[in-house]
Amino acid sequence: MASKILVVDDAPVDRDNLQRILAGAGHTVITAESGEQAIARARSDAPDLIMMDVNMPDMDGFAAARKLKSEDATRNIPVVFVSGKNQKADMAWGLMLGAKGYVAKPYTAAQILAQLA
Repeated sequence: MASKILVVDDAPVDRDNLQRILAGAGHTVITAESGEQAIARARSDAPDLIMMDVNMPDMDGFAAARKLKSEDATRNIPVVFVSGKNQKADMAWGLMLGAKGYVAKPYTAAQILAQLA
């Protein structure tokens, strides 16, 4: 089933790579470059899933996820963190914030697509 996925990453290479993997699997991909943009896009575009980096300037992915989970309009959108922060504590914190999953960079296309199940 194709879905609309919001990809959030401040690094164009990482954003483009995720977009290529997801679009190649038949999904519609929208993008944002920051936590603030992610919140705005989630409100306006109502994606089925958000794949978000943790390390971003201004508002990191953890703060953006807290904000998304606190708002009625966005709280039920699943979030998967895709991050270079790959310590167990980072992963545990992401899941405690309500994330559906956590994928450490570098990742494979299979790891990304497995999060859609």
